[in-house]
Amino acid sequence: MSTSDSRHELIAELERCEEELDRRQRRVEEYGEDELADLTEAYDSFYEVLDIYQDQVTGDDGDIQTIVEFQSEIDRVMTAIPDDVLHADIFEECDEYLQQKWFSDSDFEHVYDQLDPVADLAEWLGDRDEALDAYRKARRDVRARIRECEAEIDDLERLAELAEADLDAPIERLEEPIQEYNDAVKAAFREFKRSASAREVVRFLDEMEAYPLVEFESPPRDVAEYIEDNPTGEEPIATILEYADYSRSKLDHYVDDPNKLKHAIEGHRAYLEALDGDPLTIEWPPLSAEELRYRCRELTAAVNRIDPAVVEQLREVESLPRETDYERLRNSAVVRQELSAEERERLQSEAIEDELAELRAERDRLEEALENYPER
Repeated sequence: MSTSDSRHELIAELERCEEELDRRQRRVEEYGEDELADLTEAYDSFYEVLDIYQDQVTGDDGDIQTIVEFQSEIDRVMTAIPDDVLHADIFEECDEYLQQKWFSDSDFEHVYDQLDPVADLAEWLGDRDEALDAYRKARRDVRARIRECEAEIDDLERLAELAEADLDAPIERLEEPIQEYNDAVKAAFREFKRSASAREVVRFLDEMEAYPLVEFESPPRDVAEYIEDNPTGEEPIATILEYADYSRSKLDHYVDDPNKLKHAIEGHRAYLEALDGDPLTIEWPPLSAEELRYRCRELTAAVNRIDPAVVEQLREVESLPRETDYERLRNSAVVRQELSAEERERLQSEAIEDELAELRAERDRLEEALENYPER
């Protein structure tokens, strides 16, 4: 289905729902909402008694005591029905008809037939509410399609911004220093984690909370407290993980409180094993020049705590916006990395502006429809 067909179908459905709602609302107004509400309540109460007692008072199952009880219930319902209720005469006729000694199913069928005009009117409020629900759903469907249009427009506008990207630009001018830094900092963190005490690593992670662009996951509290408060925290993380594998009797030879170590470490093994230097790396494709500057500033503070030698490679990355045609190279990298073959083809076909125009027109038409068919 084309965009145009989809839009027209949604609007046509909204229009149809409004017409049906108006028709049913006019029908309600013909008698009055309060009057129909009273009628519906009266009918429901009367019908409920018929439904409960029919099998009990007809045929061989009928007995005088149950019949009297049934008629008393009908009398109770009739007493509660307002004298001026719509079709009061029908209720009275049914009540009079039911004042007999014995009943058959045909007697009940006769009463149901008498109540047919009442049953029809008793559905009108529900029919109106059903039409109102359908109308509101049609509006929600239009709003949902508007959101879809806006998302598609955002995607196409992003593509349009990249339409001038030079796909032949030498992006290795950015990629090589970034990759070299990433490799170096990951190796540096591996060495830090291998050789430093667990306490040093945990303190480093705590310090990183002051640097929101360096997104390390904070260590679990019980792990951090155990490492900080116990002599075992002076051991590297790998050694502590090895201890956690020992039996308690063997662990007695290495730590003061084996149970405390196992409680703190065993449940968080996955966290400690997965801890690596990825949060210290530079994304690819790279950030905008301004974002890169802020990220390198925070990374410098972090990496300097691990291996100051790697900071030199980070400075080379930080200088790329000043020393290269950064935006051209970055846009080319973004296009190559992030866009699918289909999106690249759309870029080259120059059809994006036509698609944008069509989507904007659809969105505007749908928004106009919501104005023409307001919330109810």
